Amino acid sequence: MDAVNPLMPAPYDLVWSTAALVAFSLAVWAIVSLSRRARHLPPTVVLTWALVIVVVPVLGPVSWLAAGRRAEVSRS
Repeated sequence: MDAVNPLMPAPYDLVWSTAALVAFSLAVWAIVSLSRRARHLPPTVVLTWALVIVVVPVLGPVSWLAAGRRAEVSRS
């Protein structure tokens, strides 16, 4: 009989916990990056990006880190 240790989490628990930690870390990193860049962007753009980062778990932060923070503000 295979003994199961109730104190040791199952492998899938470890994988999902790691994935959740990575997703949360990406979101925090993206929000910090957005807040540092916020004074150079219009408030509506900042709000839109913040919503995308928070609502779309992995794709939102990755899209901000890949494209959003490099976007130049057009000066009129």
